[in-house]
Amino acid sequence: MNKAELISSVAARLGDKRTASEAVEAVIDTITRTVARGEKVAITGFGIFEKVERAARMARNPATGERVRVKKTSVPKFRPGTHLKGVVSGAIKLPAVKATASAPAKATRSTATKAATKSTGRRTAAKTTARASARTARKVTTTRRVAAKKTTARKTAGRRGR
Repeated sequence: MNKAELISSVAARLGDKRTASEAVEAVIDTITRTVARGEKVAITGFGIFEKVERAARMARNPATGERVRVKKTSVPKFRPGTHLKGVVSGAIKLPAVKATASAPAKATRSTATKAATKSTGRRTAAKTTARASARTARKVTTTRRVAAKKTTARKTAGRRGR
């Protein structure tokens, strides 16, 4: 999953791609700035992001075999949490994800609802019902998989220049 796919996945839960993009960008920016300062970012159950200092050392150039000096440097490090380890190993099962909100149609949203939402920062009943009606109006279609046809291998001309 890349960054665009992550934003789309978060947007499916939040209902708005712009909000999802801002949320993902804010989290990445905050983690990056905090780790760059040398502080740890610990997300319970997920893991710890931290800055690690690597000392100067002697290394070997793989192309020539020559020994070269490597300067000291700082690198980011991630240590996974126990919950993440359990989920990845299969010991812990995650519950099924359901989309909590879908993107409402722009025609159903009124400017008064937008203003009320921005000023109070809470969802209004009109906005919630618009999202609920948009969710029920959406139809889910399933696609049928078709087995690939088997073909015989094509004969290729002999290699030239041998």
